[in-house]
Amino acid sequence: MASALFLDRDGVINEEKDGSYIFHKDEFVFYNGAVPALVQLSAAFDYVFIVTNQRGVGRGYMTEAALLEIHDHLTEAVVQAGGKIDRIYFAPSVDSNHSHRKPNTGMGLDAQKDFPDIDFKQSVMVGNNLSDMQFGRTLGMKTIFLHTTQPAFDLPHPLIDEQYDSLSSWSHSFRS
Repeated sequence: MASALFLDRDGVINEEKDGSYIFHKDEFVFYNGAVPALVQLSAAFDYVFIVTNQRGVGRGYMTEAALLEIHDHLTEAVVQAGGKIDRIYFAPSVDSNHSHRKPNTGMGLDAQKDFPDIDFKQSVMVGNNLSDMQFGRTLGMKTIFLHTTQPAFDLPHPLIDEQYDSLSSWSHSFRS
């Protein structure tokens, strides 16, 4: 069975655009140290996936083509640095109850359908919202909360196994 790293996108890999969306690749700004962290983590996991809610597409604020261009830009930067992104799953629905919008598990189950050897018990979810933590916990993953866009939580917390101030700081403390 294979291990997988699942990552939220905005507020984890790149800077969130406060109160709005990243509309095109020129607005996509990697957090300092995020690309080297992804390279290091790529070597520690069999698969690396991004699972991201993208309601802006469903609301018509941006096209799916623009979103895919952002994702191509992200993937190319990580691959050129020596890392990998095996697949990016996104949920464009405006319906919070849609099976693929986190905290619902549709994107994770799609990943397991596409890569049947994934073992969620050997996998990790990294995110900056409790919905990310709930997604990971429901699937049986270890959860890492990054307090990049909101305050840290008091631990222990039922949804959070560990928390850090950035993807880079987690990668420095990570032991496979």
